[in-house]
Amino acid sequence: MLEQHHFPEIENLELLAKQVVEGFIIGLHKSPFHGFSVEFAEHRLYNPGESTRHLDWKVFARTGKMFVKRYEEETNLRCQLVIDASSSMYFPNDAEAKTNKLRFSITAAAALVNLLKRQRDAAGLSIFTDEVIFNSDAKSSTKHHQLLFAQLENLLNQKPLNLKTNAAKCLNEIAEAVHKRSMVIIFSDMFSNMDKGDADELFSALQHLKYNKHEVILFHVVDKSKELEFEFENRPYEFVDMETGDKVKLHANEVKEFYVSQMQQFESSLKLRCAQYKIDFVEADINKDFRQVLLPFLTKRTKMM
Repeated sequence: MLEQHHFPEIENLELLAKQVVEGFIIGLHKSPFHGFSVEFAEHRLYNPGESTRHLDWKVFARTGKMFVKRYEEETNLRCQLVIDASSSMYFPNDAEAKTNKLRFSITAAAALVNLLKRQRDAAGLSIFTDEVIFNSDAKSSTKHHQLLFAQLENLLNQKPLNLKTNAAKCLNEIAEAVHKRSMVIIFSDMFSNMDKGDADELFSALQHLKYNKHEVILFHVVDKSKELEFEFENRPYEFVDMETGDKVKLHANEVKEFYVSQMQQFESSLKLRCAQYKIDFVEADINKDFRQVLLPFLTKRTKMM
């Protein structure tokens, strides 16, 4: 929308991801969630009935919780990160914007790769527009993590050249490709066509992931003030469809009431279907920090272990 905007370059995505995660962990220790210990990098919770041979008694004495020492060959979790890279994810691109939905999603995904690496969990990555443009299986090696960071950095440099989306088709394809039970984390604005047929296909694709026994978190990535609440000044704007290039000139208040009503209806339907399919729906506002992504992930991971 408005003129093309060039954001400051992210010089080292891996370093930025590390800083985001370290800040998050420090924050956990100062909050009511301090029970999420950084011990998770070296331990897993003790399962009643198993041998106590590998219990870490020092951790038990310090925390009162029973943890088993974990070994290099153990991988507790497989996680598939899925990023929608269609043109609508490049919003906003006006001069006042500090970031856009895609940059937010890439940075959040990079932070999760760092967190998974610390936990010695396996991370995979899928990127889609109207087709799946990149897909890797979940692995836990350092070489694989470097591949994922390279792919994410490459995505940062892509241009929004009318890249349409077909989330339903791509999510179905990804569901077929992820063979072992995993946590699937989706970053998308879910802005497929709003008509009932397309919406039903989209919801069916989300349900497909659950058929395959995956645990799914959908981060609905939005610029809340502009995309959901339509907070624009009452003056003429030229609004541009970022996927087709179509343009329309109008005053913001001419369409605000109808637009907000439609968006509320769409988001309500999305939340309802996710609740029906036992998919975690999380609204991720790009104007807030990454705690809104990392905490739901860590909460879900704790429940799975």
